[in-house]
Amino acid sequence: MLAVVIGLTLLSGCGKSTYEPVAIDETVDKCPICNMAVADDQFATEIILKNKKALKFDDLGDLHVWKDQNGTDEIGEQFVRDYNTKEWVKLSDATYVYDKSIRTPMAFNVISFKEKKDAETFVAQEGVGQILTAKELENHAWEMNEDMMKSMMSEHAGEMMDMENSHDDAEGRDAENSAEHSPEGMMDMNSESK
Repeated sequence: MLAVVIGLTLLSGCGKSTYEPVAIDETVDKCPICNMAVADDQFATEIILKNKKALKFDDLGDLHVWKDQNGTDEIGEQFVRDYNTKEWVKLSDATYVYDKSIRTPMAFNVISFKEKKDAETFVAQEGVGQILTAKELENHAWEMNEDMMKSMMSEHAGEMMDMENSHDDAEGRDAENSAEHSPEGMMDMNSESK
């Protein structure tokens, strides 16, 4: 009897593929929709295709844009990250919070939680947000918050300028130090001290 039960269990598992999330590699992973680097953070999402290829997205909204463009026939599984722990969760098992004030990498403003109670806690603490199931997410209007995206882009441009300025300052100090420590600079300093 035990052998029959084990045999049936094995047979029932045959033919079913299992799909596992793939680790994010920030040095090479790029979102196929926006072509931005995918950060190893709580916003990262994945589609694992039936051929086991992993598509990695920097924002849940980009994952949905990809599905709209490519359909779902080749999808084996979809994964999101728990907002608090970054743990991978099947998209179908997670609970979501949407509010136009929630900042996400591509300003689609939806975050995911493994547990519904954590989503409810987030909404209670922040005082904003609409809780959505995975099913309700399918009917969500996936629109980028243009104002938030412009704000993030201008912040990013400002950060880049600050980095360039600090790099230029450092190069200027390096050039100054190099001149002082060159043979010519040392001679000039000696003549000044006389």
